[in-house]
Amino acid sequence: AGLWITTLGTPGDRFAKCGTTAVAGGSALIGGPFTLVDETGRTVTEAQVITRPSLVYFGYTSCPDVCPLDSARNAEAVDILAGLGHDVQPVLISIDPDRDTPEVMAQYTDLLHPDMLGLTGSAEQVRAVAEAYKVYYQKHDGDGEIHLMDHSPFTYLMFPDTGFAEFYRGDTSAAQMARSVACFMDRAG
Repeated sequence: AGLWITTLGTPGDRFAKCGTTAVAGGSALIGGPFTLVDETGRTVTEAQVITRPSLVYFGYTSCPDVCPLDSARNAEAVDILAGLGHDVQPVLISIDPDRDTPEVMAQYTDLLHPDMLGLTGSAEQVRAVAEAYKVYYQKHDGDGEIHLMDHSPFTYLMFPDTGFAEFYRGDTSAAQMARSVACFMDRAG
């Protein structure tokens, strides 16, 4: 019974057949209020950003490997979902605010997907949103502007009214992600 509850949800959970992951302590612990800066330089809150189902990813624009792959996968999943009639917002939140200015975020996200929104902010703002989403990140020392960032590579499915629904690992394909997100959206009504 414990395995069933952990992997498939609780009785009466309308999303039970959609999700495959469990969050220790409950999914209400993921996400929450934040204040960041969008790619136009405007200060925004989570209420202004997550106005529709959103795929939220934490990364950085000068990442040499994981971030571009995950962000491109998220963009592809959004396109697959659009073909199915589902409107989903791809969001990239920078964990490297020293280098990722609003202008840099705009250039990066525009290359990945026309609807992708890039968010950055002060070091304190980024730390606060990362803590809210339980995201690990750490800067490695480097020479001047050259440094790498360790970070957790998850994409979070967030809904405007109910918040966190699911997270996706890097080994999830765009097609798998799209199927899962469509399931959540269909059951959300």
